Amino acid sequence: MADETRHSRALEAQIITDPDELARKESFNVIEQYRVVTDMVESFLEPERPFKLRPSHLLHLHRAALDGISSYAGNFRPAGIEIGKSKHEPPPAHRVPELVEELCDYVNDKWTEKSPFHLAAYVMWRLNWIHPFTDGNGRTSRAVSYLVLCIRLKALLPGRVTIPEQIEQDRTPYYRALEAADEAWAAGRVDLKAMKELLGSMLAKQLYAIHEEAGSGGE
Repeated sequence: MADETRHSRALEAQIITDPDELARKESFNVIEQYRVVTDMVESFLEPERPFKLRPSHLLHLHRAALDGISSYAGNFRPAGIEIGKSKHEPPPAHRVPELVEELCDYVNDKWTEKSPFHLAAYVMWRLNWIHPFTDGNGRTSRAVSYLVLCIRLKALLPGRVTIPEQIEQDRTPYYRALEAADEAWAAGRVDLKAMKELLGSMLAKQLYAIHEEAGSGGE
């Protein structure tokens, strides 16, 4: 399979330069970021804590992903950025805070009106479109999307191979879904069909793994 990984990174913000050490730290942070997601889901499933998506939630999850890796961990990018192997040109840095607020407002305003898949797909696409960070945009968008999906479904979804992990294993369908949404947005509309279908198929795979582990076909 061709390597379609797309990176956006400000090299001067990078703390670890040794590739092996960086890989170990990134692996550790993946686990830590998921722990943060689960803690947030469980916290907001409590009846007395109604959920509102905030920019601080995005920054918190980004910090978990880039802690010890980038000096910009938990902060919006200070300048423009390019995405390798992508046609999309993210908005300038001065617009990032406002656009992130608009993303949160959209999710909060349409929390009951739109389906869980729509909200999760919107977060996945729009956060990538804004590209608010120097690095870790994909990891953060997948974490926030999963957070929204779980809370909207009122459950910490079971399954060892979660949606974010499935995307990490094969990013090509994910990139295609992002590009389809980008093209629709350029034409003046929000169309998340491809992303919603992708999330739906991945959630089915995640939940079916539980069915298999339960030994449905055995004694």
